[in-house]
Parts: sequence; C-alpha cells; structure tokens
Amino acid sequence: MFEFLHQKVNETIKITNEEFEYAKTLFVPKKLRKKRFLLQDGDICLYTTFVERGLLRSFTIDDKGNEHILQFGLQGWWVGDLYSFLTEEPSEYNIEALEDSELLLITRSSWDLLLDEVPAFERYFRTLIQNNLIATQRRLMGTMSTTAEERYHKLLKDFPDISQRVPQHMIASYIGVTRETLSRLRSQMVSGN
Repeated sequence: MFEFLHQKVNETIKITNEEFEYAKTLFVPKKLRKKRFLLQDGDICLYTTFVERGLLRSFTIDDKGNEHILQFGLQGWWVGDLYSFLTEEPSEYNIEALEDSELLLITRSSWDLLLDEVPAFERYFRTLIQNNLIATQRRLMGTMSTTAEERYHKLLKDFPDISQRVPQHMIASYIGVTRETLSRLRSQMVSGN
C-alpha cells in the first residue's frame, strides 16, 4: 500500500524518499468493503482520503429520496468533504464504497503536520484543490449548458470503463437524468440515432 500514492504525488511534486517515508507515518490504511460507508450525512468528515484501489461515490439524498451523485472516487483520486474536514461542521454527503477498496486516510491534525513538515505537500494539495475547483466549475457549466447526451458521452470519454463498474441508475444520477432518459440515450447510441 502507498505505492500508488507515491506515484501520484511524484506526478505533481518532487519529494525525497525520506519526505515520503515521513508522510506515510501520518496516514491510516483502511480497507472498506463494497456497500460500506466512509462518511454519512450528518457526521463530521474526520479524514481526507486517497483511493489506492477501488471505487467510491459521494452523494446526497434530497427530500424526495432521490440520490444526487457528486463524484466517483476512482483509484488515484482523493475523496472527502473538504468543507466538513476543514470546518468540523457536519457533512451533507455520504461516501460509499462501490467496490472493495483500499484507502489511505489522513486526519486534519496529521494533514496540518504534513504541510508544516514537508512544505512540498502544501504545493501538492494546493494544486489538487485548484484542479478540483476547475473541474467542479466545468462540470457545473456542462450541466447548465450541455444536453444529457453530451454529458453522457463526456463521462464515457473521460472514464471508458465506468459503465462496467457502476450501475446505470448511478450514472443517470451523476449526469442529472432519470434512469428512463439514460436508457433512451443508450438505445439511441446503439441504433446510431
């Protein structure tokens, strides 16, 4: 465990082996079985989490019981509720494993210590947060200005194996359509219309 985190960190910043060995001491490895929750609505997000292996989803449930998927957390991604993590306010999100997953968790106090002791990690996390903000803005604009078909095509282009790993009703939730609409889109793609 930690190999993939080391690889992903080195793609963004350069750190020494000693710095990474120190960083490893601040993380808590966790295995999370499929259908288990890392975070539930109303709880405080105590960790920000790196996905070494597996797949998670971050979602909310509205007053009518409808799920709204904010993010899929794939291998090499970070998941959590940054607002709750930083403010210690209760989260509005649920984070659930869609596959058996291997995770690396870091608490707020360990995260702060890491940023103090290995300044390169501050640049690493700043870059991640900037990239997340850009991706969130693009997703929001895409939701407002593209068709459901365009959003579905983009999802399949960005994550080619997602339809084999995630149930169709979750894909529908992620792109903001009903299951029936997604089924119609998929039928049209197969027939070439």
